[in-house]
Amino acid sequence: MTPGLAVGGVEALAVEQPQLKPLPVEPFETGRWFTPRVDRYGQITVGPNRYSVPVRLIGKTLRVLLHASELVVFDYGREVARHERLSTQGGSRLVLDHYLVALVRKPGAFPGSTALEQARSAGRFTPLHDDWWDAARAAHGDKEGTKALIQVLLMARHMSHEHLVAGLAAALRAGALTADAVALGPQDRRGRPAGPAHSLTARARSGRAGTGDRHLSRRLAAVPPAARHPAAAVGCRL
Repeated sequence: MTPGLAVGGVEALAVEQPQLKPLPVEPFETGRWFTPRVDRYGQITVGPNRYSVPVRLIGKTLRVLLHASELVVFDYGREVARHERLSTQGGSRLVLDHYLVALVRKPGAFPGSTALEQARSAGRFTPLHDDWWDAARAAHGDKEGTKALIQVLLMARHMSHEHLVAGLAAALRAGALTADAVALGPQDRRGRPAGPAHSLTARARSGRAGTGDRHLSRRLAAVPPAARHPAAAVGCRL
């Protein structure tokens, strides 16, 4: 019982609860709105930090809803980016996918980009990505091999990260160093999607080929040479 009250807290709540108003239907927004302009680097400044947005939005003024732990970026009411909020001063958070459309035209800027390093740190750009990229550059040259990798990364807009990694593993084992080969993905004897990405990744890095890899090689042999070119287009929109 609470000192000074004739009844306990539970009893008091039971008396008062019927008098309470219902919760509002619409949740109360606790975030703060900002309207930054996208600079020529495809970034916006919110507070002391910078965040990336798709490069197609360069020059536009966007709306940003800043919460305690994240920020959401909108263009005419449509969400175009979402970032974990930085707690540093003068930091930047860059998403590699936001720059791919520009990088496919300027692949020389890809290797040393900050967005690539952040993707590595976050585990989105794995050692298997690097292995496939190294092999593609050895086969096609730095420029075309990097373009092929960027085309692979663009496919992540339409497939899961796990499926993409599995496709990289199968394509690497088959020696198929094009985006089209990665899109075909690992296959079993009947042409169905194969097992988990982690087992394929381990097999690819250990140097052991499987039935799915041989099946992929046969499927690729049936693809016209022009369609297997490393710069074959993978659909994306600016």
